[in-house]
Amino acid sequence: MVSKIVSGGQTGVDRAALDAAIKLGIAHGGWVPKGRLAEDGPLPETYRMRETTSAAYSERTERNVIDSDGTLIISRGELTGGSEATREAAIRHERPWLHVDLNRTSAFLSAMRITDWLRDHGIRILNVAGPRASQDPRIYQDTLALLESVFFLSQAPAAGTDEAVSEAAAVAKGLPENLRQAVERLIEDVPFKDRVILANMSESELPALNKTLGEHIINTYGLAGGGNPALLRSLRWAVRRALKDETDAAAVIIRELWKRLRATHALRRVK
Repeated sequence: MVSKIVSGGQTGVDRAALDAAIKLGIAHGGWVPKGRLAEDGPLPETYRMRETTSAAYSERTERNVIDSDGTLIISRGELTGGSEATREAAIRHERPWLHVDLNRTSAFLSAMRITDWLRDHGIRILNVAGPRASQDPRIYQDTLALLESVFFLSQAPAAGTDEAVSEAAAVAKGLPENLRQAVERLIEDVPFKDRVILANMSESELPALNKTLGEHIINTYGLAGGGNPALLRSLRWAVRRALKDETDAAAVIIRELWKRLRATHALRRVK
């Protein structure tokens, strides 16, 4: 799990990453140009940053890439300018990098993709980069919401690990006993913005949720190792068939959650 978020401190994506870390209780930092240079003036001292020896943005870009385990670049559209320079620096220094284009992928699916990437590469110090606010006025809020979603999704331990088993045992007395209870608990746990995103997904996109939201359900609701027989019986009754495995059981809950949210959170076109 990510234990520190770093960025170059610029407005837009960089600043949203630092604010997300502070809001979520994660350590933050990174290199900024000499004089704490940013397009809106010197970066406030409240941000725990280190200054490079020059005012060149390129130096801080290189240092942040080198000092992190991986670099996440968030944009709306193709990479240009400093964002492209960040990608090139990651390639040059052979560091893991991921570009998420919010014009091409929904925020929720982007959050799942990022979560998978963080786990696959074991990234603990994450460098976040992207356009400044003057290039994309909405990118700050979108980045902040996206990183909050990533944090929520990353709370689910990988299925089959000792952590997952311990979590299932810890919540044994409060596990949902049927499909309705499981869905209602999920609706309470999932942030409103993610409920809206999920409600507006197509049914064909739902399997993409199995690795993230599905694992969260498996571990939190005691489905790992058949640890919640009451819920499993309810799920089998709901679909009128045997369940293939834990992932299949979680998929039943996800689909029911999607159906419920479609009725309450789907966006409607105004004629």
